Amino acid sequence: MTLDRRWILFAASLAVIVAFFVLREHWQHALGLAPYLLLLACPLMHLLHGHGGDRHQGHHRKTGDLT
Repeated sequence: MTLDRRWILFAASLAVIVAFFVLREHWQHALGLAPYLLLLACPLMHLLHGHGGDRHQGHHRKTGDLT
């Protein structure tokens, strides 16, 4: 493993540990934000990914084609 990957793995592990302890102490506050995060996720998904509509590009079906 290269040095950069080790630092990324270390930072990610540290972030998970910190997130665990912060959520453990402030779980009620985090759950209070959950509905707003869910409402915010939909417009962000449309802005960034758009429901994955690009993956079906080029596979147009004819009207009336049931297969």
